[in-house]
Amino acid sequence: MSEIGAVLLAAGESSRMGQLKALLRWEGVPLLQHQVGALVQGGCTDVVVVLGHRHEELSPLLQGFTGVRWVHNPDYLMGKTTSLKAGLRAVTESQPRFFLVLNVDQPRSTQIVEQVIERHSAGGHLVTIPCHQGKGGHPVAISATLLPELAEITEETEGMKAVMRRYAPNTHRLELDNPDLLLDLNTPTDYQKALTRPGTQTDSATT
Repeated sequence: MSEIGAVLLAAGESSRMGQLKALLRWEGVPLLQHQVGALVQGGCTDVVVVLGHRHEELSPLLQGFTGVRWVHNPDYLMGKTTSLKAGLRAVTESQPRFFLVLNVDQPRSTQIVEQVIERHSAGGHLVTIPCHQGKGGHPVAISATLLPELAEITEETEGMKAVMRRYAPNTHRLELDNPDLLLDLNTPTDYQKALTRPGTQTDSATT
């Protein structure tokens, strides 16, 4: 049984970026490999990568990683919810204690992943959301007990957001002194700003 799962969403077309986000260079490697590496090194034992657009090109980048597999979502054009559900179906097979959800265009360090896992493991909440100066970021940690409800999400009902709102009273908002947990590379401008951002601050967590 896998203790800690992860769903990494990398199925989209990256239309606003103008090039495939998964192939953007980040710390010397394609962003897809960076994200997978951070999740694995941070403590995730079963990482499910959801691919869609150009999956034949991206899937070879995942070879050589231990505890990493990928699934193809042929319905990715119908919305991110379809990719999330494809990933959740796969991660359910390994019966994780809890799992993380992250998008490929949200570059995160191993340290951030470690902190989220550590605090969620110790906190006893159903959901843990890392925050910087009060603003929620990713990856989000979610108890496996919510998998049945998440399996029923739809685009029309706001997907995972609706479930997260439902369990807000049992959510721990973990404040981290690291603005990188808010990085979101949607456009070329976002990407360039991220590449030229000031040096990453040393993480320190508070409860």
